[in-house]
Amino acid sequence: MAAITEIAPETYRITTYVPEIDLQFSHFLVRDEHPLLFHTGYKRMFPEVSQAVRTLIDPARLRYIGFSHFESDECGSLNEWLGHAPQAEAVSGLVGAQVNLNDFAIRPPRALGRDELLETGRYRFRFIATPHVPHGWDAGVLYEETGRTLFCSDLFHQWGQPEPLTGSSVMERAREALLRIQAGPLAGYVPYTHHTGRILESLAQLNPQTLAVQHGSSFRGDCAAALRELAELWRATLGETTAGSAAR
Repeated sequence: MAAITEIAPETYRITTYVPEIDLQFSHFLVRDEHPLLFHTGYKRMFPEVSQAVRTLIDPARLRYIGFSHFESDECGSLNEWLGHAPQAEAVSGLVGAQVNLNDFAIRPPRALGRDELLETGRYRFRFIATPHVPHGWDAGVLYEETGRTLFCSDLFHQWGQPEPLTGSSVMERAREALLRIQAGPLAGYVPYTHHTGRILESLAQLNPQTLAVQHGSSFRGDCAAALRELAELWRATLGETTAGSAAR
């Protein structure tokens, strides 16, 4: 069964590891009056992830299902979850709803505007549009304001099977992962635009306490500093590449 770790009060990291690609996939359940799942996982992972969720809540109680951007590991099993949870709504930004979910989801989604709040009971989630960060026109993140947890999707991508939650910097792992991806067939995984630094700085200014990371260890500590370090890493690694390509 998937590994379960409480990374913040009533916020559970549910993680499966795929050895063939040496990568963890984490899904986050917030247990509240109206439970929320962030990342559904692939269709083929649904039996394992839903079994793990069942140890925490009855999956039929799910009320909201969120994710950052339209991609199989983010929302591949969305309709399986909607089928098992009759009151659940998919939640995304306006772009994600109009471009993808209005057609893909078996029920109409809830489209969130910029900075719109979603309340689950004790917890309050703010939707922050982050187009092309980490990737996808429809990209966005959820920030839980009560406990200050940022559900940040592919930011701080790390390979392997690191610890579920760390207070030590994950930047070297994130650097290694980015360089490895850029050297392979998936180069371009993270686009870099003149908006990238501004978007990451806006996330840093939220001053989160915990980063809920999809691939690799989640982080608790000075998250604002970590986001600014990530912005500098991306600028140095991806911004120069983009500038060089434009010059040619």
